[in-house]
Amino acid sequence: MKTVIIKNSWFNDSDLRLDASYHLSDGPLTKLLLRNSPYELTTLAAESERIFSGNIFKRSYVEGDKYGWPYLTGSDMVKADIDSGKFISKKYTTQSDNLLIHKDWILISCSGTLGNCVFTNNDFEGRIGTHDLIRIIPNERKLLRGYLYAYLSSKYGYGLLTQFSYGGVVKHIEPHHIQDLPIPILPTAKIQEIHDLIIESANSRVKANRYLKDAQSLVVNAIKFKKRRVSCAVSFKTISKSHQKRFEAQYFTSIGYDIREHIKSGKFKYLKDISKRIFRPGIFKRHYVKNGIEFLGGSDIVKNIPKSEKKLSIAQTKHLNEMKILENWILVTCGGTIGHSVLVNKYLAGKTASQHILRVDSDTIKNGYLYAFMSSHLGLKAIQSFTYGSVIPQIEPHHLGLLPIPLLDEHIMDNAHELVMEYKKFISAAIEKELKAIDLVEKEIESWQI
Repeated sequence: MKTVIIKNSWFNDSDLRLDASYHLSDGPLTKLLLRNSPYELTTLAAESERIFSGNIFKRSYVEGDKYGWPYLTGSDMVKADIDSGKFISKKYTTQSDNLLIHKDWILISCSGTLGNCVFTNNDFEGRIGTHDLIRIIPNERKLLRGYLYAYLSSKYGYGLLTQFSYGGVVKHIEPHHIQDLPIPILPTAKIQEIHDLIIESANSRVKANRYLKDAQSLVVNAIKFKKRRVSCAVSFKTISKSHQKRFEAQYFTSIGYDIREHIKSGKFKYLKDISKRIFRPGIFKRHYVKNGIEFLGGSDIVKNIPKSEKKLSIAQTKHLNEMKILENWILVTCGGTIGHSVLVNKYLAGKTASQHILRVDSDTIKNGYLYAFMSSHLGLKAIQSFTYGSVIPQIEPHHLGLLPIPLLDEHIMDNAHELVMEYKKFISAAIEKELKAIDLVEKEIESWQI
């Protein structure tokens, strides 16, 4: 049981809140730590030109960027790939100026999952964001924007951001809740160091994403797939030859089925024939501990920083080596959200992952090219076409093994591979620099408590 003795003055600071969840949260405890700060404190409002959330609006979706803006939700913003594929109408979206996102802002999730922070780079420019995002426009009066972001992303910033949450089933925070959030003004050199790391990380992400998009475009353009008519008729002969003799209409009418058939009309190999192994671990009892090996779920691996608070017991987890993921493997989500691929970099390597993630260990085709295809919109749709199940959709290793991989001209495959290797290098650097900046903030605050 957690207990704390509070002072009468604390009620005024908390808007007269009496609920124990507020006073026992990390936020008030962080405020106590900040009282030991050897440095001057400022507030978020003082260091921001504006703190606001977008207006509630009716979402009118359109196809493509000719008539719409790319749409960003709270869950999309923390993904490595922020392209949701959804576009909001330019014509019918009112007050768009209050919804558009620009680079060098700080976004904070403020509904449902609270306190996730993102520093916007060039890839965020000109997107329409949901109203459930708090936007912070730094003014750099005393603090550089990179340092401000690193502080808010630290465990101390997170505690302060989420302390004012309200609501029953769906939690919320509002812009006015966080405007008085205290921030220590560290020495100029330290602030500059942290800021530089965040800016370098943001720039590395932009470069990484450009390399990946170029690789995907190279592959997609070479495949030359054209979407066919919506209606179709399928013979019993076709069904009898199909995978597992599937009869459901969706299997044959999906665009993914068309993509697979188009690839199979040219030179190709099945994924199972070019891989050492396609597998996922079995179900196991999870023993979570404070100090163990990090355990990632399907939603974790697609984040811009793939991490989890869950840690498995090294001693009590059977078949632990089967759970570990290795560098250059391709991971594919296979339960609930289907078909999203992730290339394992040095940051991910050695961690463990859920049985709801398929592992692909290729040994014939260069994995950079393979990842460029599988992570493209064509690869995603092709993988998703194997989906089965109603409440929780699934795919299995033997489904993924039947994914046809196009064998394109050798120079195209080599170029795609090299582009993806550059992507991998820059995305690893981006993660490393951002985590280093946040670690510098946390260690500085922890040093005051000794």
